[in-house]
Amino acid sequence: MWISDNWREYELLDASDGERLERWGDYTLIRPDPQVIWHTERKQNLWQSADASYHRSHSGGGAWSRNSLPECWTISYGQLRFRIKPMGFKHTGLFPEQATNWDWFSDLIRRAGRPIKVLNLFAYTGGATVAAAAAGASVCHVDAAKGMVAAARENASLSGLAEAPIRYIVDDCKKFIERELRRGNRYDAIIMDPPSYGRGPGGEVWKIEESIDAFVALAAQLFSDQPLFFLLNSYTTGLSASTMKYLTDLHFMKKFNGKSEADEIGLRVRHGGLCLPCGSSVRCTFEKS
Repeated sequence: MWISDNWREYELLDASDGERLERWGDYTLIRPDPQVIWHTERKQNLWQSADASYHRSHSGGGAWSRNSLPECWTISYGQLRFRIKPMGFKHTGLFPEQATNWDWFSDLIRRAGRPIKVLNLFAYTGGATVAAAAAGASVCHVDAAKGMVAAARENASLSGLAEAPIRYIVDDCKKFIERELRRGNRYDAIIMDPPSYGRGPGGEVWKIEESIDAFVALAAQLFSDQPLFFLLNSYTTGLSASTMKYLTDLHFMKKFNGKSEADEIGLRVRHGGLCLPCGSSVRCTFEKS
């Protein structure tokens, strides 16, 4: 498992009975997590004194209760800063487990010895975008949700990257790729974090099991003559890391001289020291031709 162990302002304090107890800077949250299927004793007083708790509704959705949080606040990861804002569907605007991937590709960008163009698809609030830009890459950030793109721009500004070479695009990712191919634009690295299900700005339906194979094949056409890396993240139950690796190997390894590895990504739980799986990733690196 690839573990995001370098956080100072985020901490997974405990996990029990379908919930995780987390510290986000100065605030403590309880959020549901379907991976937490064990029933351990909640010994920490913070379970009782959390600033907010998210509860799912039997009719769908959910809401925050016992909420004494500000509307938003910021936390840091190294030089990067992110706005945290609890949302109506349990998210906070950041996936801290992704920090292990930020560290991985940031090192590749810094060591490349050449300008690197990164395409970040399904880019959400820009954790990967600001990490790549901070490492020295130019980044194209694409997401179908206008609000998420605005949040990414704010995170870049908070991180001192307001003037960094970042393009912010509100668009359906597939349509954007097709236009980039027609325009002849190419990228040295591609990051994608596709949802299990979603809709584009024009109502386009995305179902990962039905769409991801053709989508990865299409995106592969955007690589430059000297690709550096490809990163695919998945939070979809039933799509294992090995399954996603098989798919990427089919599309990349025949065409490019490279290697791939796949694993779960996770966070260490302070109470007990075990690691909570939070998704999976496939990392592909390509050698100079």
